[in-house]
Amino acid sequence: MTQPIDLHYWPTPNGWKVTIALHEMDLPYNLHLVNIGKGEQFRPEFLAIAPNNRMPAIVDPDGPDGKPISIFESGAILQYLARKTGKFGGPTERDRIAVDQWLMWQMGGVGPMAGQAHHFLKYAPSMDPPNDLPYAKERYRNETGRLYRVLDTQLGKNEFVAGDFFSIADMAIWPWASLWEGQQQTLEDKPNMKRWLDTIAARPGVQAGRNVAAEVRDRKPDPDEQKESQKILFGQKG
Repeated sequence: MTQPIDLHYWPTPNGWKVTIALHEMDLPYNLHLVNIGKGEQFRPEFLAIAPNNRMPAIVDPDGPDGKPISIFESGAILQYLARKTGKFGGPTERDRIAVDQWLMWQMGGVGPMAGQAHHFLKYAPSMDPPNDLPYAKERYRNETGRLYRVLDTQLGKNEFVAGDFFSIADMAIWPWASLWEGQQQTLEDKPNMKRWLDTIAARPGVQAGRNVAAEVRDRKPDPDEQKESQKILFGQKG
């Protein structure tokens, strides 16, 4: 019997990648919430498995050779889980190369650019003091839009990102792309991306993974709590 994986998690797009994978792959797991707004990612016990103090991280008690292994970085976790289960990594070697390409595209492009778009469009203007920076807002909004046009073009050729099969590349990109409205993007000129977003969102495993600990993400903090969280999250600690 497969031993449960320990998942250290907070409901962010990078966290959703892994909860979606765990549900899609039917892997049991124990959930350990790490409240990044309270700085719990800096605790020594978490840094021991995730030295970059970012969500998510896993500890698999049934790792290679039957020995426990800890893994940080969401893309590395997805690759590991795909190899472990033989699922969603691509059915052929050519397919696996395509999956890896689009996974790296997300890790190096969509994640960082959309994340910065969220920061400068939503969070920075509400900070104390406000940081409303038109250049930064335009820079990251435009680059995110460019990347989504690349995605739309690719999805005009394939049902899913890497081909005609659902993969960890889709699991990696969808959590960020699903937040397109907060990144001030439009789907009016991206019909293929819209079709793909709806297709992925309809999968039961994606819905279950996306909803893990949704209640803590949806809770509205009081103003003092929000200010303290901003100090922790946006470069004033660590």
